[in-house]
Amino acid sequence: MYPGKAAMPAIITRAPVDTERKDPGFGGRPPVDHRPTGGGGGDENWEHRPPGRRGPRELLTRYRMGLGFALAGDLMFFITLVSAFFVQQHTGHIDPNDQFILDWRPLTIPPILWINTAILLLSSLTMEMGRRSVFHEGHVMEEWLGLGRPTSRRALPWLIATAALGTLFIVGQWMAWEQLASQGIFFGSNPSSHFFYLITGAHALHLVLGVAAIAAALAALWYARRIEIRQIVVDCASWYWHVMGVLWLFLFGLLIFAQ
Repeated sequence: MYPGKAAMPAIITRAPVDTERKDPGFGGRPPVDHRPTGGGGGDENWEHRPPGRRGPRELLTRYRMGLGFALAGDLMFFITLVSAFFVQQHTGHIDPNDQFILDWRPLTIPPILWINTAILLLSSLTMEMGRRSVFHEGHVMEEWLGLGRPTSRRALPWLIATAALGTLFIVGQWMAWEQLASQGIFFGSNPSSHFFYLITGAHALHLVLGVAAIAAALAALWYARRIEIRQIVVDCASWYWHVMGVLWLFLFGLLIFAQ
């Protein structure tokens, strides 16, 4: 600096990459923060976003928490049902000879339920493959670059397969009920059959809701333009389906070993 001359203010030029980072993520360019991968991808820039803006991770977490609260209420219902199941196993009446007679009559589990269990486990695998497809970083980057909708294209077959397997499971449950009815075992025949129909029917109803959730995810893959919306819908439908699969394993084991 020369004597007698005022200091010139420093001029800071913004690099093109800094300007591009202000882009909200539309028009084929990535947003400020990486979208959730859900499958082990890098998310080191999640916190680098403008103040007050809700990122994709926070939005996904909100929906996951809402789903968790809803499933907690369902699990409480099934816990109550299972508790009543065990209590009913030890109830009975006193006969004219003053002997205590159990009302519970063991029930032979229809063999088709074993096939149904395998079908549901397979459907959980296909559902997870579909979920990972919409979070795959390579597919997401292709979509950011404007190369169509690779995430939807790759997830679509997996979700269709899951919906088909879920429908097959529900049909198998109906066939199991038909087999019991052909043996003269109905809902009110005895406490054992009562709880069998109640437990399998309640789970089948929840699985119908799961198929409806998969249908909503398929619609989102087709119609939703924002990738994060598609990711959220598929992710929530997947976790619901996985919980129903784990729940069925528990209920089926209960029916096998407690009858």
